[in-house]
Amino acid sequence: MFTFIIRRLLFLPVVFVGVTLGIVLLMQLLSPTQRAASYVTSPQQLANVEAIIKRYHLADPWYVQYWTWLREAAKGNFGYSKVAKMPVLKAIGERFPSTVELALAALLPIVGVGIWFGTAAALNRDKLIDQVTRVMSIVGWSLPTFVLGIWLLVIFYGALNWFTPGQITGKHAIELANEIANGTFHRYTHFLTIDSLLNGRFDIFLDDLKHLVLPVITLAAVSSAQIMRVMRSSLLDALGQDYVRTARSKGLAEVVVNNKHARKNALIPVLTLSGFTIIGLLGGVVITETIFNYPGMGSFIANAATQLDYSSVLAGAVFIAIIVVLANLVVDVLYGLVDPRIRYN
Repeated sequence: MFTFIIRRLLFLPVVFVGVTLGIVLLMQLLSPTQRAASYVTSPQQLANVEAIIKRYHLADPWYVQYWTWLREAAKGNFGYSKVAKMPVLKAIGERFPSTVELALAALLPIVGVGIWFGTAAALNRDKLIDQVTRVMSIVGWSLPTFVLGIWLLVIFYGALNWFTPGQITGKHAIELANEIANGTFHRYTHFLTIDSLLNGRFDIFLDDLKHLVLPVITLAAVSSAQIMRVMRSSLLDALGQDYVRTARSKGLAEVVVNNKHARKNALIPVLTLSGFTIIGLLGGVVITETIFNYPGMGSFIANAATQLDYSSVLAGAVFIAIIVVLANLVVDVLYGLVDPRIRYN
């Protein structure tokens, strides 16, 4: 297992080069002046764009530009974000914790609800719970994220005014900015929920949780639908296998047969799907974050792409590629924990 993990981690540089090289080649469609805009940090620099072009070799062949970018990236300089108006690494560092909070809040209902309903449907085939689950999965899978998100906003924000977009309300946002500037609010982890608790600001903690409700419902309703369907079909297939019939013939209790033998093997395709779900959540859910004005990675990269923020797009793509490799590695390791028959040599 250790050798397998090391081999997968050694694959990271290959992914890094492949992703960054592809984006750098695409960026050759832009003029040197447009690419130089990603390194402009003040209005004064606009008067001397040629110096930036010369410094970063933006008028040289693509391989010279790529090598220059690699050297700067090794120093931690990924450029300046026009969208966030700060260095790219700092912008990602500020937005990724928000994305992780949303991902963790949504992951439990997505996977938990999907597995529970899928299991219940398979164990009660053609009964009421099975019919209800199939309807839920079809509706959830067919419903576009932006439609459900807008509906929720219209009902719970527009009509009822229960939940507002964003991460926290304007009042708390102003208080938080002032306290951070004064040094009275310490960013221990940069996760707002955890930091608000550590600073004794339970009002900000509850406000943050309240703003997570609608995005989590949107993500859970859509993403858990596919897990329901995969779990149901996978468990039905497992229940018809010879090893399950053998376990029943030995006199094992039905709950032991279902949970220990059938469901454990049925979870393998669900783990694969859950891995892709985690990748999507951690990489930033563009539509959901945009609809609810949530300051995460998805909305940041989307805004960077629309504004031709070269540095932010490149760094964001590298970031997501690393998440994909690491998440797939975690899923492969979990395979061995769920099914002991799986071994990595």
